[in-house]
Amino acid sequence: MRVLLSTYGTRGDVEPLVALAVRLQELGVEVRMCAPPDEEFAQRLAGLGVQLVPVGPPVRALMRGSALPSAADLSRYRTEMVDTQFDVFPAAADGCDALVAAGLAQIAARSVAEAAGIRYVYASYAAIQLPSPHHAPPPRPGWPEPETADNRTLWELDAHNVNAEFAETLNGHRAAIGLPPVDNVRDHVFTDQPWLAADPVLGPWRETPGLDVVQTGAWNLPDERPLPAELVAFLDAGAPPVYVGFGSMRPSRDIAAMTVEAIRALGHRVLVSRGWADLDLVDGLDDCLAIGEVNHQRLFGRVAAVVHHGGAGTTVTAARAGAPQVVVPLRLSDTQYWAGRVADLGIGAAVDGPTQTVDSLCVAFKMVLAPETRTRAEALGGKIRTDGAAVAASLLLDRLR
Repeated sequence: MRVLLSTYGTRGDVEPLVALAVRLQELGVEVRMCAPPDEEFAQRLAGLGVQLVPVGPPVRALMRGSALPSAADLSRYRTEMVDTQFDVFPAAADGCDALVAAGLAQIAARSVAEAAGIRYVYASYAAIQLPSPHHAPPPRPGWPEPETADNRTLWELDAHNVNAEFAETLNGHRAAIGLPPVDNVRDHVFTDQPWLAADPVLGPWRETPGLDVVQTGAWNLPDERPLPAELVAFLDAGAPPVYVGFGSMRPSRDIAAMTVEAIRALGHRVLVSRGWADLDLVDGLDDCLAIGEVNHQRLFGRVAAVVHHGGAGTTVTAARAGAPQVVVPLRLSDTQYWAGRVADLGIGAAVDGPTQTVDSLCVAFKMVLAPETRTRAEALGGKIRTDGAAVAASLLLDRLR
C-alpha cells in the first residue's frame, strides 16, 4: 500500500506530515511526500526513508524579505503553484492508494486524486482554517480585509475570494483531464469531512452543520535528541531562562529586541533562538544565550516561559511541556488563533507586537511568570494528547482497507 502526502510551507507545515509518514511506515505503508525542495526538508525525509517529490520554489528563499510580497506577486505565485501541482502531482500519485493534502494551497490535490481514482483526505492544523460560524476566517495575505464582523458573511466572502483567485485556473486544468468544473473551490479542497490535526483540549472543534470534522489530535513525533552541551551548561548555571523564538517567521526587530529587554528588566535570563530570521540579539553578557535548532520537547520543560509567534507546533509543544507562553502573533495564517487560545486557557498571554513597549511587555511577562499561570500550564500539559499521528495513520489505513 502506498500513500502520497502533500503540503507547501515552512517547517510548521511539513513536520506534521513527517509524523504521519512515520506512523504510516510503522503500519507497513510506503510513503511519498510532495513538499518544498528546501535542503532541510530533503535531508529530513531522506533520513526517514520517505521519497521527496519537490514542488515549487524553496520556502526559505521566499521568507527572506522583511515584508510580504505584493498582492499582485502573491496572486502570480499562487497561480504558478496550481500549474506546478498539476504538472507534478499525477506522476507522484501514480501507484498510490490515497492522497493526504494539508493546507488550502493544495488546490490541485483533490482533482488529481479524482482523476486517479484514489482516496483524498484534506487535513488542517487549526480549527480556524475550517469554515464555521463560531469563528472568522484567518488572515489571507494579499486579499482585502472585509468590513464586517459577522462570521457567516466573512466565510461567504472568503469563498468568493478563493474562487476569484483560483476557479479559472483550477477548472481549466480539470477540463483538460476530463473533469467537470467546481463552483466552490475552497469547499472542494476542504471536502465535507476534513481532518483536524490539532489537540482537542488546546484547539477544539465546535460542531458546525455541513462539516463532519474528524479531530485526530496534533501530528508530531517524540524527539529524543540531546540538548547541546553549551545549552545544558547555560541551563544548569542559573534559574530557568525565558525562551524567545519565532521559528521561520521574521518578526519586527523592535519587538524582538524589546522582548529581550523586558525579560531582563524582570531579572530573568534569556534564550534567543536564531530561527530563519537569524536573530542576533545577544550582547555578550552571560545572562543571554543564542541557540540554533534544538529539541524543543526537552528544552521547554526547563524554561520559565516560551515567547513565540503562535505557530501550531510551537504552541502544542510548549503546552505539553507545561510551560507558560507569551504569543506575539504576526497576522499570518493561524497565529492569532493560537494566541487567543493560549490567553483563553489562562496558560499565557497574547500581545499585539506593533503596539508594544518595554513597559507593556513587562506587564504581560509578570502575569505569565506568576506561579498561578505556571500551575494552570502544567495542569493542562498533562491533558495534551501525544498519539494524533498514530490515530490518523490507523484511521487512514482502516478506510483504505
